[in-house]
Amino acid sequence: MSKQETKRESRLAQALEPRQWIYFLFLLIFAALTCFFHLILGLVEIGAIVLLFVFYRFSARHRQREIARYIAAAGADIGTAGNDFMLNAPFPMVIFRPDTDEIIWSNDLFLRITGEREHLFDTKLSSSVPGFESRWLMEGKTECPSTMMINNRKFAVFGHMAKAKGRSGGVIATTYWLDVTEEASIKDAYYGSRPVVSILTIDNYDDLVRNLNDNARSALRSAIDQEIDRWTSSTQGLVLRYDRDRYLFVFEEQYLSPMQEGKFSLLDAVHKVVSPNGLAATMSIGIGMDTNYDELFQYASLATEMALSRGGDQAVIKNRFTFEFYGGRATETERRTKVKSRVMASALGSLVSSASSVYVMGHKFTDLDSMGACAGVVAIARKHSIPARIVIEPTANPSTIMVERLKQLSEYSDVFVSPETAMLEADNRSLLVVVDTNRPDQVVAPELLLSCNKVAVIDHHRRAAKYIEDAALNYHEPYASSACELVSELLPYLLDTADLMRGEAEALLAGIVLDTKSFTLRTGGRTFEAAAFLRRCGADTVDVKRLFQTNLDDTIAKFGIISKARPFKNGVVISAMPHPVGRVIAAQAADELLNVAGTMASFVLFPDDKGHVIISGRSIGDVNVQVILEMLGGGGNAASAAAQIPSSDPEQVLQQLLRAVDQYFADGE
Repeated sequence: MSKQETKRESRLAQALEPRQWIYFLFLLIFAALTCFFHLILGLVEIGAIVLLFVFYRFSARHRQREIARYIAAAGADIGTAGNDFMLNAPFPMVIFRPDTDEIIWSNDLFLRITGEREHLFDTKLSSSVPGFESRWLMEGKTECPSTMMINNRKFAVFGHMAKAKGRSGGVIATTYWLDVTEEASIKDAYYGSRPVVSILTIDNYDDLVRNLNDNARSALRSAIDQEIDRWTSSTQGLVLRYDRDRYLFVFEEQYLSPMQEGKFSLLDAVHKVVSPNGLAATMSIGIGMDTNYDELFQYASLATEMALSRGGDQAVIKNRFTFEFYGGRATETERRTKVKSRVMASALGSLVSSASSVYVMGHKFTDLDSMGACAGVVAIARKHSIPARIVIEPTANPSTIMVERLKQLSEYSDVFVSPETAMLEADNRSLLVVVDTNRPDQVVAPELLLSCNKVAVIDHHRRAAKYIEDAALNYHEPYASSACELVSELLPYLLDTADLMRGEAEALLAGIVLDTKSFTLRTGGRTFEAAAFLRRCGADTVDVKRLFQTNLDDTIAKFGIISKARPFKNGVVISAMPHPVGRVIAAQAADELLNVAGTMASFVLFPDDKGHVIISGRSIGDVNVQVILEMLGGGGNAASAAAQIPSSDPEQVLQQLLRAVDQYFADGE
């Protein structure tokens, strides 16, 4: 008998044998005590105890041998069954090392499905099954999240890990491969047959048909209908025009992937339709999917609204969880009218007059555009004799200089409050007005946004996938230059020029100057009309100009950022700073880079002291920086955008930015 078997039997004996010697010990002690009182009786007891102990030892050893033989027989049977199961399992099996991907053993069925003739010893599993990864096993899962394709057959993979014994140690994984080709085909056919509802909207229909006679309008609509029919013909879906500029398109989900791969070619095809007045048509596509019939049209409507709020000329897919965006590269064109401004002004006036108090806030790291819009809303509340408060951040930001100027006005002595104070003062009749952002995670006080029953939003940025929902008023115009421009358009309908103080007018004008880069970018006729109104209210352009002056140190730092700039491709220039710089200085440096000949877009990225990397993007041409930075979780508009990425490594973020730029130009080809 080997030493290992001897030790095994010894451990088995200790496990099976009760500690009876303790009882015999106490019996002997009592027998010895009996000898002091009656010697013969004590000796008889000792003899009886010895005989009992001998009998116990003999019976215990016999019982241990019987149990050991039973366990050995059962173990042999189990081992034989296990070996037989592995060799003759009804489905493919493979054992490998997850850390090195080396195959230890595989059965004949696995060799058969992979097309191998010999056993796969000391080979990589990923070489026999391309694309296979064992990360799911490392994460403690027992089923592979995706099916594997082997020789045109689909397999569901199940498995588990165990610690390996022997010298090599480590862990080994046993996987079982189940052929689910037929089941997967049925599943794909089911998902492919699900209905999808789409709404096709002609963005600029009114401009296209303006001043056209009936024949020209019919020809224009016919040309657009031909492009739509050509694009939808392969889907065998239902296309129905239910409004003068809207079409309902119902088709099966199996045709959606080719549309996505083709990047919704209808968007470019419609551009070929040009009105006699020289204006090219643009279209927005809203798609609802992944739900029941009751909600498909609602999802499609939400997707259409999202596409139009982001500037149109794009496709948006809405499922049960999120939005997906395609296109949206074209520059926005002005579509809002004074009728809408008057309606929005009336609605805002009603909300303000019925509120017990008004709270106004913008986005985090408040800038002049956000603060100027806040001041305009405060003027509206003052006209209606409703107390108003501006919620500001406790830390310094680009609007600090404007806050200090407004605090000098007697009417603003108690206007500025902290988020904590606003939370304590607000009641169930308070109105919260959010300006210059539509993202709930970007506001100064997210808790205040959640607690207020009535919320109004005034913003000009393209709507993100996560936006402020269920707002009582949503004045969202991505075609405007700034939030200050939108507020300035509302003011003439709500107050007289004498009701707007000079300091408030200058705050609004400063916001417009900031976002238009002194009326050079994203300016339209409405922008100059808003500026003219503010000028009539007493805004001094010289005082506004002084707000943008910088000291010598900031100027030197700005040109230090510019000196680090390097061209990338297609007129894109990037400056990556390895150390923190001021956000305002970085934004100004991005603006200055646009003055370099041949520059179409500029990006400045730098780390901050909170474990983030900040990116400022600017554009002066056809490059849409919002689309690029949206890939990195940022937002903004076509000419000005930003992103804040959780990372402390600027070089890593730079590579992500370069890939996003590559993807942007690849999608445009």
